[in-house]
Amino acid sequence: MKRLQGKVAVITGGNAGIGEAIAKAFAREGALVVITGRRQVELDRVVSDIVKEEGKAFSVAGSVTDELRVQETVRQTVQRFGRLDILVNNAGLGDFGKRLHEIDDPTWMEVLDVNLTGVFRMTRAVLPQMLKQQRGSIVNISSIASLVGIPTLSAYAASKGALDSLTRSLAIDYAKEGIRCNVVNPGLIDTPMAAPLMSNPEQLDPILAHYPIRRAGKPEEVANMVLYLASDEAAWVTGGTFPIDGGMSIS
Repeated sequence: MKRLQGKVAVITGGNAGIGEAIAKAFAREGALVVITGRRQVELDRVVSDIVKEEGKAFSVAGSVTDELRVQETVRQTVQRFGRLDILVNNAGLGDFGKRLHEIDDPTWMEVLDVNLTGVFRMTRAVLPQMLKQQRGSIVNISSIASLVGIPTLSAYAASKGALDSLTRSLAIDYAKEGIRCNVVNPGLIDTPMAAPLMSNPEQLDPILAHYPIRRAGKPEEVANMVLYLASDEAAWVTGGTFPIDGGMSIS
């Protein structure tokens, strides 16, 4: 029996990087996968890759900042599959390299709108179906920046710190209805978002010096942790914070 056999999973930002790796891992383990994102071409590529491996997936284009698209994602999911068991809030936006006094209001609001309010919107939309089912698993993708101080990440870190707190609140509020909520906190992961840094050894090497395991993580490694938390293997796990950072947070 596959670990997610027959379960229905919605993954935001499933068109690249960590979200893509999660979508493919879930599909290999038997989940019926729905991915969202802003770029239809990339969504189509990921769905095609999953189908080629005999998985089941479809996509709904749109941003977590758009309430209508959020509601449409949930509507299409339930209409097509009849249920919704797992939500992975992965869509995220980074604004790096600025100290607080260098960040303008629109940038600050955009980061929070995607990284925090987007999670609020998506989670609010799926909860009625999960409550109806009296079960569900929500996994939020945060960052090690919510747990340790990292220079020039103030807007991003603030959004992720709030996301960690939101996760704990959700875990308490919905545990009696069989709905679990956990948060995963990756360190530096080799994704398209990190591509400029990964291709610049002068910037990359000093950062990796803080990682006891002297490399960036792989999206698939994060996906493996998310897979566990989403599965019934983690039935007694809720409200947890799970760093996956090559030891960076203990160095």
